[in-house]
Amino acid sequence: MIAEGVWLPVITPFKNGEIDFASYKKLVDHYISKGITGIIPLGTTGESPSVFDYEVESIIAKTLEYVNGHVPVFAGIGGNHTDKVVKQVEVARNLGVQGILSVSPYYNRPDQNGIYQHFKKISESTDLPVIMYNIPYRTGRNMENDTIRRLAELPGIEGIKDSCGDIKQSMELLLDPPENFSIFTGEDMLYYLTLTLGGHGGILASAHLRTGTFVSMYEKIRANDHNSALADWQKIAGLIPLLFTEPNPAPIKYCLHRKGLISSAETRLPITEISTGLAEKLDGFL
Repeated sequence: MIAEGVWLPVITPFKNGEIDFASYKKLVDHYISKGITGIIPLGTTGESPSVFDYEVESIIAKTLEYVNGHVPVFAGIGGNHTDKVVKQVEVARNLGVQGILSVSPYYNRPDQNGIYQHFKKISESTDLPVIMYNIPYRTGRNMENDTIRRLAELPGIEGIKDSCGDIKQSMELLLDPPENFSIFTGEDMLYYLTLTLGGHGGILASAHLRTGTFVSMYEKIRANDHNSALADWQKIAGLIPLLFTEPNPAPIKYCLHRKGLISSAETRLPITEISTGLAEKLDGFL
């Protein structure tokens, strides 16, 4: 079955340098109640580059405990060392996740064949469904649509989080999608466009806020109520650029702290707290 809907790449709350699991449970309960389709721990929004190896298993285990089967959990498991990723996927599988979100290899900038072979080896090593993640302005290498289509033919490669940064490429994929393949946008500002062009939903950091509106937009588009969905979009679209004016997830954590959903807006270096000017702008939306 094709995955659809609004998936949340959930933040990792910190307090005094440690993971704040009390706040984390509060977040999970809140977003399940808001109708989120699935939860993804250890994404970039979860500050995965700043999470210690020994913390990874506890984050996955606690996510599964708190979710308690209400929605699927796909863990963010990716990297630029293919064999290491394969081993990490097996750990996540043994903990009980329902799938993984795996970013295209970064920094070492493989060519299209290297990207293909990377995901092919992952797909051959696990029975978990894999959603690939294309974000070339972080990885340094774009996954071309031809590569995506080839990978979509492999067992277990079930979708993509598309943050390619090229609206022409995104539209071309949406208008000629692989069969039985989920296309999620990871570009929050393209959420409405993606839905109207037949995309299956979004994996959206900004859905930490106004969550119900993001969910209702998805439901309205599926019911062919485009005008009402557009009205919803016009209410929240102005917030999204503010959440990415400074490095993600610091602005989101500021908002969640202000709303009382987490006990601290703390991030881990090299991410720092937001500026006073941005805080004032965000306060206007809160």
